[in-house]
Amino acid sequence: MLRDIQKDLSLTQVANVACLPGIVGPSLAMPDIHWGYGFPIGGVAAFDLDRGVVSPGGVGYDINCGVRLMRSNLKRNSLKDKLKNLIDAIYRNIPAGVGSRRKDLKLSPTDESKVMKNGAAWAIEQGFGISQDLGHIEERGCISGANPELVSNKAKDRGRSQLGTVGSGNHFIEIAYVAEIYQEEAAKVLRLEKDSVTIMIHSGSRGFGHQVCDDFLSVMLEASKKYGIELPDKQLACAPITSKEGKNYLSAMACAANFAFANRQLMTHWVRESFHQVLDVPLKELGLDLIYDVCHNIAKVEEFNLQGKKRKLCIHRKGATRAFPPDHPTLPLDYKSIGQPVLIPGDMGRYSFVLLGTKRAMEDTFGSTCHGAGRVMSRHQAIKVAKGRAIIREMADKGILVRSAGKRTVVEEISEAYKDVAKVVNVVHMAGIGKRVVKLIPLAVLKG
Repeated sequence: MLRDIQKDLSLTQVANVACLPGIVGPSLAMPDIHWGYGFPIGGVAAFDLDRGVVSPGGVGYDINCGVRLMRSNLKRNSLKDKLKNLIDAIYRNIPAGVGSRRKDLKLSPTDESKVMKNGAAWAIEQGFGISQDLGHIEERGCISGANPELVSNKAKDRGRSQLGTVGSGNHFIEIAYVAEIYQEEAAKVLRLEKDSVTIMIHSGSRGFGHQVCDDFLSVMLEASKKYGIELPDKQLACAPITSKEGKNYLSAMACAANFAFANRQLMTHWVRESFHQVLDVPLKELGLDLIYDVCHNIAKVEEFNLQGKKRKLCIHRKGATRAFPPDHPTLPLDYKSIGQPVLIPGDMGRYSFVLLGTKRAMEDTFGSTCHGAGRVMSRHQAIKVAKGRAIIREMADKGILVRSAGKRTVVEEISEAYKDVAKVVNVVHMAGIGKRVVKLIPLAVLKG
């Protein structure tokens, strides 16, 4: 893995982040690290609230790209004859692909402002989901401090028709099953049984978040000059957290993060509907309950115990997952005894993992761990490697159905383009910053 990491400039990016003003402790990289804009993907850094900075490059373009996992009462054998119909129904009900849009959800400017302020709660108020979902979402599905007035009209226009869509790239909806259980008691708390069916949704804030990031990069470049911040890399453009520019970015970022929470909540509702339509089983009997939803790209103020003192810090996680331990005050009651669920998707052809946050993560990585496998090939390289191959047929031969808006995305997402997520998770597990609970193997995948 280290050899792969050394092939790009991601380690230089980790060192560059360590040069930013007000950083507390080390600039960190998770084992799925690879090159990104400014910060590496897989980068984590904590900043003092008075002397530190906030950087859009430390959050990324897809603000609150994240993952949520649902469990079910179904066993994989019960889906044998229905799997194709299920993934087809999800494909019909949830638009996917580059620039995908919804035609059946008319979002007024007033509604969009409510989405920005209230996140997943807005979706549930509109009938898309149940109130119990909120307790199993990071920050209860809403980042505080959102101010829609600080979001450009261009960002709002881009987002309005994209709410409730998967998007493209590495985003997906995956039907899988529990293949291995490593911790029986924790799995019981999560209500995950051997061979039980799960659904994972990976998406973010779509064009809305991309535009918010783009709008603030130029603002932050000017702010860096204004406040005399020397940048080792222009992509690390930033502003003091206490400055007007810093506060404005955090407020606009919260709007995009809440948009992403609402986006995943809507898709959760339509996944449930798809299962109900195809299987003709009452929703209560299906047991499609939300296990958890985590952010991957976010900057948040969180409290830590440093050298015996409680201290609030602004944590940048870019391609990294929060991993809080048992008894943490932010966790829902049913997870207090085990810790926060950590969802680590792999590539579409292998497996994914559910872990739990640990006390060691709080001590070593500001309550953070990896977020996925991490790319080892660019999309262009993946296309070259896959030339002449029928990837969808290869996947079907392995027992995995794939639906996609276009063949190109599937080719770009071949397994060889990623590290083996089992190796990444093993590093995390052995380092003690996440405890392995179950392994999931895909049955059917909807790609963007």
